[in-house]
Amino acid sequence: MLNEPISLVLLLAAAFVAGALNAVAGGGSFLTLPALVFSGFPAITANATGTVALLPGYASGALGFREDLQAPPGLSLRALTLISLLGGAIGAVLLLVTNDHTFRKLVPWLLLAATVLFAISPTLMRMTRSHHAGNHSAAFAAGGMLAVSIYGGYFNGGLGILLLALFSLLGQTNLHAMNGAKNLVSALLTSIAVMVYAWGGLVAWPQALIMMVAATLGGYFGARISRWIPVPLLRTGIVLTGLVMTLLFFERN
Repeated sequence: MLNEPISLVLLLAAAFVAGALNAVAGGGSFLTLPALVFSGFPAITANATGTVALLPGYASGALGFREDLQAPPGLSLRALTLISLLGGAIGAVLLLVTNDHTFRKLVPWLLLAATVLFAISPTLMRMTRSHHAGNHSAAFAAGGMLAVSIYGGYFNGGLGILLLALFSLLGQTNLHAMNGAKNLVSALLTSIAVMVYAWGGLVAWPQALIMMVAATLGGYFGARISRWIPVPLLRTGIVLTGLVMTLLFFERN
């Protein structure tokens, strides 16, 4: 498939823009997954390969916030790490045992959920920062972290939004610390998920590697130009992209 110029350009462009979006606001999987599916890959392979392509962005983000890294209330960094790895592995195994027909039917609903989640995330964050936030037990924190990690290992779309909302609900208020924990968790659960994907033979490695390079370049480009793009305009564009991709997948089904 790398010998087909149109598919190659599509994958490179999608990965580049996805990397830029993830560096600024998130939503990169709205592009990588559809690009791989429309290039002819099974939906499960597309999901796994797109996740591999975006992994370096999570790792570099975690490294960038290493000085601000702090676990949310109710969890230690050790517990956060262990739960992230466990949840990511469980989610990836669930993907392995899902047949492609079933996952293809789930994809538009997952994309729709991620798009809606992204659209309402400002409201969601305000709600979780209410005076009720922070009054939760360690068991609640661990359970919430495990659930979000399983979701991330199964389907990566909207993961960052879910993590930020959870951390805010648990009572974390320092945005830099929240972003540090978000990137650490994303990198950990994605890393273990990628190992499971690779073991299960789900990853199209030639495509994953070239998309990884493009996404990394896009991440740098996005970080550099982000200050000149109005955030409301960027968010609107991402939501519209998610809705268009959702409609296309519903049509394909």
